[in-house]
Amino acid sequence: MTAERDEDFLEDQQENGVETNHYSSIPPSPSPEDQDEAFSTYFEQKVHIPDTGNQIFSFRKLWAFTGPGFLMSIAYLDPGNIESDLQSGAKAGFKLLWVLLGATIIGLLLQRLAARLGVVTGMHLAEVCNRQYPTVPRIILWLMVELAIIGSDMQEVIGCAIAFNLLSVGRIPLWAGVLITITDTFVFLFLDKYGLRKLEAFFGLLITIMAISFGYEYVIVKPDQGELLKGMFLPYCAGCGPVQLEQAVGIVGAVIMPHNIYLHSALVKSRDVDRKNKKDVKEANKYFFIESAVALFVSFLINVFVVAVFAEAFFNKTNMDVNAMCNATGSPHTDLFPMNNDTLEVDIYKGGVVLGCFFGPAALYIWAVGILAAGQSSTMTGTYSGQFVMEGFLNLRWSRFARVLLTRSIAIIPTLLVAIFQDVQHLTGMNDFLNVLQSLQLPFALIPILTFTSLTSIMNDFANGLVWKISGGILILMVCVINMYFVIVYVTALNSVLLYVLAALISVGYLCFVAYLAWHCLVALGVSCLDCGSRLQRGLRRHTDVYLLNDMDCDMQVDR
Repeated sequence: MTAERDEDFLEDQQENGVETNHYSSIPPSPSPEDQDEAFSTYFEQKVHIPDTGNQIFSFRKLWAFTGPGFLMSIAYLDPGNIESDLQSGAKAGFKLLWVLLGATIIGLLLQRLAARLGVVTGMHLAEVCNRQYPTVPRIILWLMVELAIIGSDMQEVIGCAIAFNLLSVGRIPLWAGVLITITDTFVFLFLDKYGLRKLEAFFGLLITIMAISFGYEYVIVKPDQGELLKGMFLPYCAGCGPVQLEQAVGIVGAVIMPHNIYLHSALVKSRDVDRKNKKDVKEANKYFFIESAVALFVSFLINVFVVAVFAEAFFNKTNMDVNAMCNATGSPHTDLFPMNNDTLEVDIYKGGVVLGCFFGPAALYIWAVGILAAGQSSTMTGTYSGQFVMEGFLNLRWSRFARVLLTRSIAIIPTLLVAIFQDVQHLTGMNDFLNVLQSLQLPFALIPILTFTSLTSIMNDFANGLVWKISGGILILMVCVINMYFVIVYVTALNSVLLYVLAALISVGYLCFVAYLAWHCLVALGVSCLDCGSRLQRGLRRHTDVYLLNDMDCDMQVDR
């Protein structure tokens, strides 16, 4: 819908004496006939939902809805998450497992909002943002989400490059691993041509490989089950200091990914749900929530495997302890651990090395296979996120090749330069910066998803109730505050006045934009006093609520 059509519609409604409100209706998405087939991906077919009568629960129907949640859950298993897990275990033992559990539960609740938006409206979050926010905020929002996707992409490339290096016993240098990751991404990207269910099965295979790989490490290390359960369900961290606190904040930042909200709201569109029927929409929301819960439970178990392995084997270990063991086993990586009594510092590269030193070469290679599976799977979902975001915000439908070439080039170039001119320490050190970058982008996914799922003009009878509005607002505020603390800790550790000044200047613009989004969110949540007499000049696009679903394509209407 063009801007001229928006204004004409608004004038017509005002002339007819209809009261306008703060938010606009959503125009219909282009019909499949209007879209160029060459640009479509993932939705070239839709999975049929079987009719099982009036059964309260059907495994057959759950199977039909299974897929999007597992693709979404891969973001909870990317190399950045794995590194956060192993550092948590090495620095705090089992004491922060409850933080991981809490972050996963919060993630599930936020993913529920994303899935509901896609099911009820038939459009994903980027498309709704495009239709609801004015031009300038919309472009800023798009740029912020693209930054998050590129940052995630860089972490995935780093993970894959390290995995190739470990598997080849150093014969494949890091820069070569980066180049290999470029090419194999394009190969994997075209797997969706073989059918949607086959693509989802392939992702399921990669998750299974991760579960077996990290599960193997868990079995051979044999963590203390009592300490594990205590750390998971006792929300306390005895003897913890700033290092452990920073690690706890890092866990939350690594688990809840901004681009994953956009991704999940799009993936649910792959199911053939009759949105004219309120009962079918309600049922779809139920089964997608169950599927997401199962998928995130699997991802949580895999994350627990990694935390427990490093908590049991390497908590309170010193560099000298590891150096001595690596010397005894003839490891070629002994020089990674200086001869001092400093506490062991690990990352995904050193993690594989120390596993090899303590538990044999098989542990190293199996660890590398798990990292490779994590990197490859998250690379593909990141590619889909980028495509949905670009199509939604800009209404651009590039070919898959062009889309991947652009974002992958942006992600590859700095990673490749570091891999060529620096060493693995600097390459893995980039993860800290990338985690900070993604933490900064979280408000640009969480605030819009709460805003739009709280509006009856968009969600109709499926809008958030009072409990969800309050709890959702508190959760999002808590997550954003935690991640801002993580950013502040990172910036203050830079020890540079110039960087402090630069960070302060950026922070002013950043906070102003977050405040703008938060203002609209509070109005959507019912804080009407903030919507004071300026809705026509400063608000989102305006049309009457009652026209929302009538303006949509007939397939998008839900019977009240």
